Amino acid sequence: MPTQQDDGDLINFQQYWPILKRRWPITAIVVSSVFGLTALVTFTQKPVYESQAKLLFNKQSGVSSLSGLSSQVGELSGLTNFSNPVDTEAEVIRSNPIVQRTITSLNLKDKQGKPLSIEKFLKQLKLKTIRGTDVMQISYRSTNPQEAANVINSLMNYYLESNVRTNRAEARSAREFLNRQLPEVEKRVLNAEISLRRFKEQNRVVALEVEAKTGVEGLKDLLGEITKTQAGLADATTRAKALQSQISLNTEQAVEFSTLSQSPGIQQVLTDYQKTEDELAVARTRYSEEHPTIVNLDQKATALRSQLEGRVSQTIGTSEFVPEQNLQIGELKQNLTEALVKSEVDRLAFTTRLATLQQVYLDNKKRLDILPRLEQQQLKLQRQWQVAKVTYEQLMKQLQEVEVIENQNIGNSRIISDALVPDKPVSPIIPLNLGLGGVFAVLLGVGAALLLEALDKSIQTIEEVKGLLDYPLLGTIPLAEKPKGSDGEGSAELPVLNNPYSPESAAFEMLQANLSFSISDKTLKVIVVSSSIPGEGKSFVAANLAVAAAQTGRRVLLIDADMRRPRQHKVWEQNNLIGLSNILVNQAELATTTKEALMTLDLVTAGTIPPNAAALLESKRMAAVIQEATSNYNFVIIDAPPLTAVADAQILGKLVDGILLVVRPGVVESAAAIATKNLLAQSGQRVLGMVVNGITSGSSYGGYYSKGYYHQNGHSKNGKVDVSTSKIRIL
Repeated sequence: MPTQQDDGDLINFQQYWPILKRRWPITAIVVSSVFGLTALVTFTQKPVYESQAKLLFNKQSGVSSLSGLSSQVGELSGLTNFSNPVDTEAEVIRSNPIVQRTITSLNLKDKQGKPLSIEKFLKQLKLKTIRGTDVMQISYRSTNPQEAANVINSLMNYYLESNVRTNRAEARSAREFLNRQLPEVEKRVLNAEISLRRFKEQNRVVALEVEAKTGVEGLKDLLGEITKTQAGLADATTRAKALQSQISLNTEQAVEFSTLSQSPGIQQVLTDYQKTEDELAVARTRYSEEHPTIVNLDQKATALRSQLEGRVSQTIGTSEFVPEQNLQIGELKQNLTEALVKSEVDRLAFTTRLATLQQVYLDNKKRLDILPRLEQQQLKLQRQWQVAKVTYEQLMKQLQEVEVIENQNIGNSRIISDALVPDKPVSPIIPLNLGLGGVFAVLLGVGAALLLEALDKSIQTIEEVKGLLDYPLLGTIPLAEKPKGSDGEGSAELPVLNNPYSPESAAFEMLQANLSFSISDKTLKVIVVSSSIPGEGKSFVAANLAVAAAQTGRRVLLIDADMRRPRQHKVWEQNNLIGLSNILVNQAELATTTKEALMTLDLVTAGTIPPNAAALLESKRMAAVIQEATSNYNFVIIDAPPLTAVADAQILGKLVDGILLVVRPGVVESAAAIATKNLLAQSGQRVLGMVVNGITSGSSYGGYYSKGYYHQNGHSKNGKVDVSTSKIRIL
């Protein structure tokens, strides 16, 4: 007997199994994708190889005879009683310098082609002490078997080298001493070089011997130039004195008078002044001093003289009086004056050159005088540099010798098993990977199905329909299938007519039977068939319900009141030229507009699509048409537009006995269903019940209508009905 826990598990399975059946495509896709990806990664993954080697540790190391060190050097011992020397050496092997050196020497790369980091290297390296021995096992994993072996061998070699360096005591001390001394000696060499360089820079020394020889020759040349300059100066001075005595003018006066005599402005004013003086002298012989002519000429002469003095002062830059005879000199005197000026210029040039040459001579002689002292200082600095250089070279030589001695030593560990190239990979383990991948694929597939179910807002099962709408369930219509060998749209749209032994036909018979019990106070005459949204199959339900009702012997009228998107004329393969819209605008009558679909079933198509369908349906003419139809037919079915799309179904609901609501799982969402229920409640509609259309094994209770029941020799033979079936069609 199952326990309560077992019952709970069974309930959970029953709850999720329909979801998995509905979502089997996505579940299958996820499972196959994940498992395929796992298999692809497993079979395309590079195999990983592991190489191993072993090190043996000794308590003491052999000491090189060249070093002369005691036997205590290199002894393995722990700092405390709890420490293990072998474990300590394992950490030395894992140290960054040894690991980094191994990575660099082998040029190890990661998957991105970058140098392998120490952290990733250590993840592939394993060190294990073999219990009860002084042996350590070292292993490394890599996709390249040769690389795995090379890494282990290189790592061990670098560790042995490090161990040897650790055990060098005396040689290392000497090397450290030399290393401490070398920087100081090198600093002295550098300081000596800097002092020598500064001495040469400060004293402008390049080559003292060459400079001394060149300086002596330069002094000799300077003495010759000084002699020639002195001779030129004496000649220029003599010529200047001779010219001054001839023209009785000094050099400054000669320059001034020459300038005045060559000035056009001064000579023009002087000419005008002299002419005015001549005219004044002539006028005085003819007129008295008070005569206007005398007065004018005298004023003119005064003005010209003032102008002449002003121009003279402006030209020579002095206000001293210059006699008129000095303002105009002759050509000979002019030439002598120019010669005097030239001689004076030559004298000044020779004087300046002589002073410059004499100063240069003194400077060069002074430089030659200090050259012996500079040479002595230079030799001293060179000796200091040479001593420091020789000392540095000797220390370097000794350091090299110490390093050679230091290398003559062995460590306290040795390799007892080299790393060999592995021939079999240790990873991946194909059965384990595929098993884990399969489990993960199933879990992920189930999770994807449950996630899609949670995200899907549409109604999926009959239970959800009943829970949301809470209307009487009058029927469930299986998903209709087109019969084999049938042609045309009507074959699939009218299974009750074309496939009377199908589960769909039985479902509609059950629906029309349940409708007769939906109201008890009167006979059901007129109903409206509608849905929440388009696509739920309201026209399909209305057409097949009409056929099922007609097969019971009642006269049935099917009216297509969906004048926005009519469909009944397509289902019945009739024309739609004249229909309900034409009747409502008084262009036709009901009796002449109906079309005979079956012997007891008439059809009124929607007719011409009007611009104001809601207004026509709300008119008195529509009420009169329904009243006329109820008087001539036993059962009237009106196909109305969806409730949430337009108000047509609500308008018609006030004129009929009730509304039959069609609901299709997987199409209508819960929000639309709730909105439909609110609309019906607010408008006070009488809802007869609901019919669930298009159910499958995933949305039904488990399958009320088994196809096998209606296909077990239930077909008629020779036009006669087989009484062994449970279905009799009334013709």
